Amino acid sequence: MLGHRDVSRSGRPVRRLVTLAASLLALLLTTPALAASPPVDVLPTGTDVDYQLGGVRSVPGHVGVVVRDRRASPVEGRYNVCYVNGFQTQPDERRFWRHHRRLVLKDDGRLVEDEAWGEWLLDVRTRAKRTDLARILGRWVRGCAADGFDAVEYDNLDSFTRSHGLIPRRATLAFAALLVRAAHDAGLAAGQKNLAGYDGSAIGFDFAVAEECGRYRECASYVDHYGDSVLAIEYRRTDFRWTCSHVGDRLAVVLRDRDLTPTGVRAWC
Repeated sequence: MLGHRDVSRSGRPVRRLVTLAASLLALLLTTPALAASPPVDVLPTGTDVDYQLGGVRSVPGHVGVVVRDRRASPVEGRYNVCYVNGFQTQPDERRFWRHHRRLVLKDDGRLVEDEAWGEWLLDVRTRAKRTDLARILGRWVRGCAADGFDAVEYDNLDSFTRSHGLIPRRATLAFAALLVRAAHDAGLAAGQKNLAGYDGSAIGFDFAVAEECGRYRECASYVDHYGDSVLAIEYRRTDFRWTCSHVGDRLAVVLRDRDLTPTGVRAWC
């Protein structure tokens, strides 16, 4: 009788634990915030890339990867990468960002600009601003997915190096992690744009877009982190030839004019 009573008492906590575990499992499966992201299509290798940010043009048959601005249409039958300016503003979107001025970086009250491209830098220094910016960019990324893109590249992970020392690297990487999550939640692969030497796969990036890795002899660092899943863009013919000779057998390499115009320079290895 005593033994029966001991078993009964010890069994009660076990049953409670089983019930609690079942409840937690049900919560995990039904809570949207904790639900698994949909699978993404990985970047194809062994094919060429066309980089069409300055305007669309016809795509040759040997090109399997096409990168276009988020406001352009994807190309049927190709792997389409949606360009989103994730760390700076587009020059033609200044009116939009004036309405969100508190999210643009300022130095002594003046908006900080990447003068080479006429783009303001986004202010990712605080968690609150990162959250608000990720909400805006998340809408754009979901638009890319709805339009039929397969992936998104965020320009430009090294923007903090042009912030007059105002944006810490760690803040940029924290924001990048939010952008990767937004891409994956939308079912899109996420591309690390530049910042050679940083292994973005640590925060979930799936591939890399490397501008002028031949010019700066940085291609190997991207390959170290992403293998063949690297898109290499060169803007000078001499750098293009170097990149082709060193990594052209592994990576998709394209030569473009710097303004990426629809009728501009375009060549492949």
